[in-house]
Order: sequence, then structure tokens, then C-alpha cells
Amino acid sequence: MAISVQGVGHVVLKVRDLERAAAFYRDVLGLKEVARYRGHMAFFSAGTNHHDLAVLALGPDARPAPRDAVGLYHVALKIGDSLEALRAAKAHLEAHGVPIRGTADHRVSQSIYCEDPDGNMLELFVDGDPALWRDRPSIVATVEPLDL
Repeated sequence: MAISVQGVGHVVLKVRDLERAAAFYRDVLGLKEVARYRGHMAFFSAGTNHHDLAVLALGPDARPAPRDAVGLYHVALKIGDSLEALRAAKAHLEAHGVPIRGTADHRVSQSIYCEDPDGNMLELFVDGDPALWRDRPSIVATVEPLDL
């Protein structure tokens, strides 16, 4: 019998400094910090789950993951349902000094790409019309310019 995955429960990201990472995810991205564990983990919720994301502090000497190594590429976080929400998020990130690494129209979603203080890539997105992909799920492999 095959496993039947019903969803993605949470993501844990490795960071150097717990307080710096917690401030970013809590104060910049607006996730609710719900718990700490033994002084080296913090757990965050988007509001509908016990936790959606956690950070694990490895210490200040932790090496960054090489860009050409196998591993996690990015984490996508839904931030709303409209381009206005995406524009507001872009302005908010810029006001907090978070560099925008790119924007994209994937047709199934529209996205901003940025990094957390440790270089973990984040995609902040709004969904497109589900009618676009229900009959043609292959359009998920679309990357077009997006001017915000």
C-alpha cells in the first residue's frame, strides 16, 4: 500500500542566530512565535496550525550551504490573494531593508523572492485563479516577468 501524503506540515530551517532569525520571521514576516525549545529552536505559526515553520540555531560558525549543493531551494509562504497584497509585502520588505531577489508570474501564482538573514530563500506568493491549472496542471512550470 502506498503512502498518501495529505499536505506539508511544517518546515525547519537551519540558522546561525536564533534571536536574529526569530525577529525576522516574527517581526518582518508576521508569523506568530508559539514556542521555544532548549534555547536553540523557535516555532512559528501562520495562524491555522500549531506550527508551520521552525528555525534551528547552529551557532555563529555554521557554514552557509553552497548554492550548487543538493538540498532545499526555497520555502514558499502564501501571503494573500491579490497583487495588492504582493505589492504591499514588497514595500514592507524594502522598508525593513530586506533585498528583493526577484519577482515572477508563474500563472498559478505571483511571487516575490527574498532571503532570510541566513540566506534561506523564501518565496512570498499570492495564488492565481485555480481555474487556470485545474484542467492544465502543467502550467505550474511557467516563469514570466512580473512588474510590481
